[in-house]
Amino acid sequence: MHVEISTDNTINGSEALIADLTAAIQHELGHFDAHVTRVEVHLQDTNAGKSGPDDIECTLEVRLKGQQPVITKDASDTLDKATKGASTKMKALLTTTLGKLSERR
Repeated sequence: MHVEISTDNTINGSEALIADLTAAIQHELGHFDAHVTRVEVHLQDTNAGKSGPDDIECTLEVRLKGQQPVITKDASDTLDKATKGASTKMKALLTTTLGKLSERR
Protein backbone atom coordinates (compact mmCIF):
# COMPACT_ATOMS: atom_id res chain seq x y z
CA MET A 1 0.00 0.00 0.00
CA HIS A 2 1.46 3.31 -1.10
CA VAL A 3 0.84 6.23 1.29
CA GLU A 4 1.29 9.85 0.17
CA ILE A 5 1.15 12.63 2.77
CA SER A 6 0.75 16.30 1.97
CA THR A 7 0.51 19.23 4.36
CA ASP A 8 -0.47 22.86 4.03
CA ASN A 9 2.16 25.54 4.58
CA THR A 10 1.38 25.87 8.31
CA ILE A 11 2.18 22.24 9.17
CA ASN A 12 5.81 21.14 9.22
CA GLY A 13 5.90 17.97 7.11
CA SER A 14 9.16 16.66 8.55
CA GLU A 15 10.50 13.24 7.63
CA ALA A 16 9.82 12.01 11.17
CA LEU A 17 6.19 13.14 11.00
CA ILE A 18 5.73 11.54 7.58
CA ALA A 19 7.26 8.26 8.80
CA ASP A 20 5.11 8.19 11.95
CA LEU A 21 1.88 8.95 10.12
CA THR A 22 2.67 6.47 7.32
CA ALA A 23 3.27 3.71 9.88
CA ALA A 24 0.03 4.57 11.73
CA ILE A 25 -2.03 4.53 8.51
CA GLN A 26 -0.47 1.27 7.32
CA HIS A 27 -1.13 -0.30 10.71
CA GLU A 28 -4.78 0.81 10.75
CA LEU A 29 -5.56 -0.02 7.10
CA GLY A 30 -3.08 -2.86 6.48
CA HIS A 31 -5.89 -5.42 6.53
CA PHE A 32 -7.14 -3.92 3.23
CA ASP A 33 -3.77 -3.95 1.48
CA ALA A 34 -4.94 -6.36 -1.24
CA HIS A 35 -7.74 -3.95 -2.24
CA VAL A 36 -5.99 -0.57 -1.88
CA THR A 37 -3.61 0.89 -4.45
CA ARG A 38 -2.91 4.22 -2.79
CA VAL A 39 -3.76 6.27 0.29
CA GLU A 40 -3.55 10.05 0.08
CA VAL A 41 -3.39 11.95 3.38
CA HIS A 42 -4.05 15.70 3.34
CA LEU A 43 -3.32 17.64 6.53
CA GLN A 44 -4.26 21.24 7.14
CA ASP A 45 -4.50 23.71 9.96
CA THR A 46 -7.86 25.35 9.34
CA ASN A 47 -7.13 28.53 11.28
CA ALA A 48 -3.50 28.98 10.26
CA GLY A 49 -1.49 28.39 13.38
CA LYS A 50 -3.87 29.89 15.92
CA SER A 51 -4.82 27.45 18.63
CA GLY A 52 -8.38 26.31 18.88
CA PRO A 53 -10.53 23.23 19.15
CA ASP A 54 -10.58 20.90 16.16
CA ASP A 55 -8.39 23.15 14.03
CA ILE A 56 -6.26 20.36 12.52
CA GLU A 57 -8.06 18.54 9.72
CA CYS A 58 -7.05 15.22 8.18
CA THR A 59 -8.59 14.03 4.92
CA LEU A 60 -7.94 10.46 3.78
CA GLU A 61 -8.54 9.47 0.17
CA VAL A 62 -8.20 5.77 -0.52
CA ARG A 63 -7.94 4.45 -4.07
CA LEU A 64 -9.45 0.99 -4.36
CA LYS A 65 -8.57 -1.35 -7.23
CA GLY A 66 -11.20 -0.99 -9.93
CA GLN A 67 -13.40 1.37 -7.86
CA GLN A 68 -13.94 5.06 -7.29
CA PRO A 69 -11.89 6.62 -4.46
CA VAL A 70 -13.46 6.85 -1.00
CA ILE A 71 -12.87 9.78 1.35
CA THR A 72 -13.11 10.38 5.10
CA LYS A 73 -12.29 13.45 7.19
CA ASP A 74 -11.71 14.17 10.84
CA ALA A 75 -10.72 17.25 12.80
CA SER A 76 -9.04 17.49 16.18
CA ASP A 77 -6.64 19.61 18.16
CA THR A 78 -3.58 17.48 17.21
CA LEU A 79 -2.29 15.80 14.06
CA ASP A 80 -2.21 12.39 15.73
CA LYS A 81 -5.84 12.57 16.88
CA ALA A 82 -7.09 13.87 13.53
CA THR A 83 -5.19 11.17 11.62
CA LYS A 84 -6.37 8.43 13.99
CA GLY A 85 -9.97 9.64 13.72
CA ALA A 86 -9.90 9.76 9.90
CA SER A 87 -8.23 6.33 9.64
CA THR A 88 -10.75 4.78 12.06
CA LYS A 89 -13.59 6.17 9.94
CA MET A 90 -11.85 4.88 6.80
CA LYS A 91 -11.48 1.41 8.27
CA ALA A 92 -15.25 1.29 8.92
CA LEU A 93 -16.01 2.67 5.44
CA LEU A 94 -13.74 0.15 3.72
CA THR A 95 -15.24 -2.72 5.71
CA THR A 96 -18.72 -1.69 4.55
CA THR A 97 -17.73 -0.91 0.96
CA LEU A 98 -15.72 -4.08 0.40
CA GLY A 99 -18.40 -6.15 2.15
CA LYS A 100 -21.02 -4.86 -0.26
CA LEU A 101 -18.76 -5.56 -3.23
CA SER A 102 -18.16 -9.16 -2.12
CA GLU A 103 -21.93 -9.69 -1.69
CA ARG A 104 -22.51 -8.67 -5.31
CA ARG A 105 -20.12 -11.30 -6.60
